[in-house]
Amino acid sequence: MRVIELGNPRSIEDAPLEMRTRPELEPEPDELVLDVTACGLCRTDLQLAEGDLEARRLPIVPGHQAVGTVLAMGDDVEGWSIGERAGVAWLGGACGRCRRCSAGLENLGEAAEFTGWDRDGGYAEQIAVRADFALRLPEGFADLDAAPLLCGGVIGYRSLKVSGIEPDGRLGLYGFGASATLAIQVAVHWGCEVYVATRSAREQERARALGAVWAGGYDERAPMPLDAAVTFAPVGSVVVDALRAVDRGATVAINAIHLDRMPEFPYEWLWLERGLRSVANFTRADAREFLELASAIPIRPEFETHPLADANLTLERLKRGDVSGAAVLTI
Repeated sequence: MRVIELGNPRSIEDAPLEMRTRPELEPEPDELVLDVTACGLCRTDLQLAEGDLEARRLPIVPGHQAVGTVLAMGDDVEGWSIGERAGVAWLGGACGRCRRCSAGLENLGEAAEFTGWDRDGGYAEQIAVRADFALRLPEGFADLDAAPLLCGGVIGYRSLKVSGIEPDGRLGLYGFGASATLAIQVAVHWGCEVYVATRSAREQERARALGAVWAGGYDERAPMPLDAAVTFAPVGSVVVDALRAVDRGATVAINAIHLDRMPEFPYEWLWLERGLRSVANFTRADAREFLELASAIPIRPEFETHPLADANLTLERLKRGDVSGAAVLTI
């Protein structure tokens, strides 16, 4: 089978991802092997390829938004059938026994494993996934539509939960890439007033088309104090911009696995019980809740498609900000 493999992280312009041929996969007793049809690209993949996110295993097959059909099952697998459709997301495994797992925080467990970081991901013709971490996908979503939901959609949904935004509240979204275009659809469905800050005039226009009541640049202040905010740009100064815009007692949720740096800022901007919280991964419960909600709204992702062999070029376009919505590899 063909895979895209990362062996030596370096600048994406130097093409760190290479096409390789590997033997077809055989499932472990608790695994499914999927015949992959589509895999979404994520900024985390770019950060891993360039070394901003330290690799946990090399070589590794990136990709954690994979959709496919069940090709083979391990002897211990129950509840799945050959030919069924399944999704594979960022959270690839957890121990299920530690105090964090017991508290519903499997995303924070020290034994948690992540697809495309600890386990080979979906930039490949086949992927192996623990059967208990494979996701059932709504029937209303074709494979290409489902792929962008499996990271950007789910992590955006968890970010909204972490921010504490309530229905009809005033929400700020800072950065407006693929994840934010899905989060805004949830927030509008909840009746929120959404204020979007992004440097791109094209993204500002898209935000207004998706229901934002205001869209401006990072250097502009939202016209109303915000009840909560989520930052999507991996830039510390944007976090400070959001903090300055939120009201007393409000939270800024930072949706990033890697942030360049946090600049110094006056304590007064944090005072009056404003809060900063990072968003780390998501749980299977988050994924199930979001996919059900996505089907009910229904959420419609914007994406462009690219062949598997163009993974380097597509991540380079993502780095430049040239991707419209999400990017999905077709396999």
